[in-house]
Amino acid sequence: MAKCTLLLLGLLLALGCALTSSKSIKAKHLDAESETLASLNRSSFPKGFVFGTASSAYQYEGAAKEGGRGPCIWDTYMHKHPERITDHSTGDVAVDEYHRYKEDVQIMKNIGLDAYRFSISWSRVIPKGKLSGGVNYEGINYYKNLINELLANGLTPFVTIFHWDLPQGLEDDYGGFLSPNIVDDFQDYAELCFREFGGKVKHWITLNEPLSYSKNGYATGKYAPGRCSDWLKLNCLGGDSGTEPYLVTHYQLLAHAAAVKLYKDKYQVSQKGSIGITLNTDWFVPVSDEKKDKDAASRALDFSYGWYALIK
Repeated sequence: MAKCTLLLLGLLLALGCALTSSKSIKAKHLDAESETLASLNRSSFPKGFVFGTASSAYQYEGAAKEGGRGPCIWDTYMHKHPERITDHSTGDVAVDEYHRYKEDVQIMKNIGLDAYRFSISWSRVIPKGKLSGGVNYEGINYYKNLINELLANGLTPFVTIFHWDLPQGLEDDYGGFLSPNIVDDFQDYAELCFREFGGKVKHWITLNEPLSYSKNGYATGKYAPGRCSDWLKLNCLGGDSGTEPYLVTHYQLLAHAAAVKLYKDKYQVSQKGSIGITLNTDWFVPVSDEKKDKDAASRALDFSYGWYALIK
C-alpha cells in the first residue's frame, strides 16, 4: 500500500511535466532538461535537506471507533452529510494506518525517506476534548508505538498537534474554535502531547494550515464543520461568513501562542526540541505597477498569509 508522497518524487514529476508541457520546445532544450532530470539526486539539495512525507490522522488512521477514540467533527460531517463528499466516503477505515503502521513505516524506509510528519488525533487521546473527560492511554500507546517504530527504522517524527479534526465534544459544548474556551483546552491537549511524546519527538507543529481551516470550515463551508452564510447559497449548516472565519483565526492563533509559550517555558530546555506552525497561502501579483494595484496585492497577501505569519 504505497501511500507515501515523496517530495523528491514531486520535484521529478514537476520537471517531467515541464519536459512534456509544450510541443514547441526544441529538441536540444529537451535533451538539456532530460540530462538535468537524470542527474537529479540527493546531492542536488543542500546539506540537511529533509526528505519526507506527511499525513493527517483523519485521512490516514481509520479505526474511527476503535481503541477508545472519540468522535471528531469530521466523523459527524461525513456521516450526517455524505452528499457533501464527492464519493460519499468517510475516514472510518481510510488507509488503516492504525493497524498497518509497521507496514507503512517499512514502505517509507524502503523509499528512502528521512522523516514522517503525522498528526495526533485529539479525540483519540482525549476522547471528549477536555482533560476533565478523561485521557485515553490506549490512544497514547498507539502514538508511542508509531514513534518508536519510526525511530527504530531511522525516520524522524514530525508531529502536528491539530490537523482540523476537532473533538465533537468541544464543538457541542461551546462551538469549538468559535469560542475563547478553546485556548485553554488546546493548551491542555498540547501539554499532554509534550509530556507523553516529547522525550522522543523533537519537531512540533501546533496547527496545520489555519487559513484552510478558517476559510473552508467557516467561510465557504467546504470542510467540517461546514459553516457559511445563507446568502452564499452553498447549502451550509449554519454560520456567518462575515464574522466566523475571523473569530476562528483569532482563537487558533491564541491557541498556537499558548502552546508555544508553554513548550518554551516548561519543556524545550529539557526535551531539546523545536516548535512552529504550518502555513499555506494563496499568492497575489499586482495587475500593474501602479501603487493602488501593488497595495491591493499586498493587502490580499496580508489577509492570506501575513496575519498568520506575524506571530512568534
